[in-house]
Amino acid sequence: MLTITSRASDAMRQVLNSENAPDGSVFRISPQEDVGLVVSITDSPPSEDQRVEGEEIAVSVEPSAAEMLEDKALDATIVDGQVNFSIADQEGQPEENGSR
Repeated sequence: MLTITSRASDAMRQVLNSENAPDGSVFRISPQEDVGLVVSITDSPPSEDQRVEGEEIAVSVEPSAAEMLEDKALDATIVDGQVNFSIADQEGQPEENGSR
């Protein structure tokens, strides 16, 4: 199952607070043609999504993305106010990047 690092949990909380997202909003990971995986914010994730809990944060993962992320970790860094999410093997090797 996908894990969420402490840095990713902190970054997601900061984004949700700074964008004044509605209560109940979560991040969602889904595939997007020609791009790969996309991290977005939604206040109504589809019921078929897998819900992954981090440190006081939840992520909704589209079913086909959940299969790809089974043994991965979601991490984040913040550079110049820009949050950059990365997917890594749970041992820590980055594989894919996306920005929010």
